[in-house]
Amino acid sequence: MPFFCFSQNNGLFLCSVMGNLYLIPTPVGNMEDMTFRAIRLLKEADLILAEDTRTSGILMKHYDIHKPLVAHHKFNEHGTSAGIVERLKAGQTICLVTDAGTPGISDPGFYLVREAIAAGIEVQTLPGATAFVPALVSSGIPCDKFCFEGFLPQKKGRQTRLEQLATEQRTMIFYESPYRLLKTLQQFAEYYGEERQVSVCREISKIHEESVRGTLAEVIAHFTVTPPKGEIVIILAGCEEVKTKQKSKNQKIDKQ
Repeated sequence: MPFFCFSQNNGLFLCSVMGNLYLIPTPVGNMEDMTFRAIRLLKEADLILAEDTRTSGILMKHYDIHKPLVAHHKFNEHGTSAGIVERLKAGQTICLVTDAGTPGISDPGFYLVREAIAAGIEVQTLPGATAFVPALVSSGIPCDKFCFEGFLPQKKGRQTRLEQLATEQRTMIFYESPYRLLKTLQQFAEYYGEERQVSVCREISKIHEESVRGTLAEVIAHFTVTPPKGEIVIILAGCEEVKTKQKSKNQKIDKQ
């Protein structure tokens, strides 16, 4: 995107401006959750990077957006990011979208953002849809302090991470597939006790949205009878051990 600049001597010379990289959140279920600004930027972009061009193509068609779609996902981001940065340096406006939610949250985005920042590119992320926020707020579990864990390791490192989180006092947020949900809940009960409060939210913003709340024992019993379906967010209460110990200590002081 070249433009003309004027020097102090009124001499005309050609200079260039770098483009912008926009991270655009997309609906996690309900098409109406797109923002006006997101739609405008996608329509103005020179190029749209998509985690899956087939999935994003449906969204673009719905909003009458006709821009080039290029695949950008975890399997190719290391090989394609350098070329994308060069296009940004040349002045192109590029938008990054994923299949659902905000790029970079358990989705591609971090590597490209890091490379763009290192090259001096302006990076802007729009506020918008992400699965864990509505799941957290509607869980009934404290949301003033929380930590996002995303997907737990499936094999190597899983047990270690579960052990490390045993003393975590903040509310914890996990993503999980319906096929592994029951196993994960059972492991939570094993490591943290069956009485720990949990909320399992699935199909956020869709017709069949559901939150199942209760103790781990109660929620495990529910999904043992009713197999889960759809995208799932688990909200797990933090450890109260420290608070309990402090309360007992205070009670002893009062008795003295």
